[in-house]
Amino acid sequence: MALYTAAFNIAFLHIVNLTPLFLPEEEYHFKQWMLQYNKVYDLEEYYHRLDIFTRHKSRIHYHNAGKHTFSMGLNQFSDMSFAEFRKTFLLTEPLNCSATKGSHISSHGPYPDSVDWREKGNYVSPVKYQGHCGSCWIFSTTGCLESVTAIATGKLPLLVRTSLISLVFSTESHCFTLGLPSQAFEYVKYNNGLMTEDDYPYTGHDGFCNFKPEVAAAFMKDVVKITSYDEKGMVDAVARLNPVSFGYEVTDDFLHYKDGVYSSTTCKNTTDNVNHAVLAVGYGQKNSTPYWTVKNSWGTNWGMDGGAAMSGPWRA
Repeated sequence: MALYTAAFNIAFLHIVNLTPLFLPEEEYHFKQWMLQYNKVYDLEEYYHRLDIFTRHKSRIHYHNAGKHTFSMGLNQFSDMSFAEFRKTFLLTEPLNCSATKGSHISSHGPYPDSVDWREKGNYVSPVKYQGHCGSCWIFSTTGCLESVTAIATGKLPLLVRTSLISLVFSTESHCFTLGLPSQAFEYVKYNNGLMTEDDYPYTGHDGFCNFKPEVAAAFMKDVVKITSYDEKGMVDAVARLNPVSFGYEVTDDFLHYKDGVYSSTTCKNTTDNVNHAVLAVGYGQKNSTPYWTVKNSWGTNWGMDGGAAMSGPWRA
């Protein structure tokens, strides 16, 4: 009996030692966040996520107490480490999206001080949530094509994402495994268009391509590329023509971006570490800092209703 009691006490102490200690206030905030985002965990997972959440909350508080051009805030990703987030929501492997030869011909201005295609009319579709899938390049591509179609026809289609995310090689459908907006645009051009979401609902996971050309709603005559680092070319395209797809490297502080003009001290200024793609729907300046108005694909709970202002070195 004594041996049994000793073994029980040792096991109990072991369990206690494995359970992290948190302040009641920290648990309260975490439980409120869990309710807000409908999160449920078992006991072990609970303390693991609470630990991550508490670290994020502390970093957010420290950042917002300093002098920065942007603020950070809790969101639906606050229980994930950046390693988990990168594996789940960003491109699986960093890609090189450099365009050694651009095909865009600039008009050389003059350009307005600011542009926002969302304010010009019904030219930008609502922010969507890509799900637990590194399909950002799809939402960037389809968002751009939706806007181009709306500008040309006056009607904003909600185009399918699934026919791009389910790209696997097929001699019948000519689908390929892709991962960059430039490749996706070429696919749409080669495939003779895209269907709408009503005809081909988005699933958020890989599958077979079931494209039906007879019900395609948007088409592409040509793909225009802007050379890497040519942000003045982007200004010209966004100001005169339409929203533009572009890629960049997401670093851990972007995970909790809330508002303001985002800038990073750790993002590499190279083309070979690109892990995310978004849509530039405009540009502007705040306190003499130029920025791109960006439409993301992480839902409306992230950033400024799903968007962001990202700093850029351009000068119009």
